[in-house]
Amino acid sequence: MKPLLVLCLAWAAMPGLSGTRQTTVAPIALYTTFQHEPPEAVVRALQDELESIMRPLGLRFEWHSMSGVTGNVVAVELAVLNFKGRCDAGDLAPQRSDPGALGWTHVSDGVILPFSDVDCGRVRSFVQRDLLGFRAGERDAVFGRAIARVVAHELYHIFANTPRHGSCGVGKAAYTVQELLSGDFQFEEREYQALRGSKAYVVLEQASRAPGLE
Repeated sequence: MKPLLVLCLAWAAMPGLSGTRQTTVAPIALYTTFQHEPPEAVVRALQDELESIMRPLGLRFEWHSMSGVTGNVVAVELAVLNFKGRCDAGDLAPQRSDPGALGWTHVSDGVILPFSDVDCGRVRSFVQRDLLGFRAGERDAVFGRAIARVVAHELYHIFANTPRHGSCGVGKAAYTVQELLSGDFQFEEREYQALRGSKAYVVLEQASRAPGLE
């Protein structure tokens, strides 16, 4: 039987924060912190894969480091992503462990907050044995793609504003190693439908229906 890991919501008391068809629509701002600075290949694969997963919705993202926050970013929605552990594919071991939740999104008094944690160390432990089957020069990119799928899962909770999980796509409660490392893994249609209720998507739809200038 293929191992599964649960991706969950963490219930925590925290303060709240108050692709696009038209370039005039503000993007979604993603603010990041990394416990350890990741290789460029991991970051590039993470960003590209998240864009790919969200492409059917037309949502556009802008990435910002929390260390460089200036307070003048214009965004239709935002999320803060905290990456724990090592986000790289170096020093892998030929063994697999089931370390627990790979990611979690914070909730306070039943309200889903735009704060998520992604544990790169746990992702490494879960996929490292199979990741060794890839060529050394490919591993960071494949690992970044796996991390992106955990990120997409957490953003699903935030933007769809739901603690519930899907049944067979990126929004489901548990993944196999193969789903994290495969060439393609997307939301199921019902999960995309839930995301179409997000503020970002509603603004995008309204902009697409607005009359243009001649």
